[in-house]
Amino acid sequence: MADRRPLATSAEVAEFLGVPVATLDQWSYRGTGPRFSKVGRHRRYRWSDVEKWLDQQAKAAA
Repeated sequence: MADRRPLATSAEVAEFLGVPVATLDQWSYRGTGPRFSKVGRHRRYRWSDVEKWLDQQAKAAA
């Protein structure tokens, strides 16, 4: 637990990926976006999961 970063919000992840929050909503509904956890009614993302998902997208497109 030494290097834990705060969980990211949908807005933070959308900004990082350069997509609208609505796109994250669609990906979440379809099960194709980055892994997330529900905290109450809010989606929260681990940055490591976002980065892993992004790496997988690059490999899939190659």
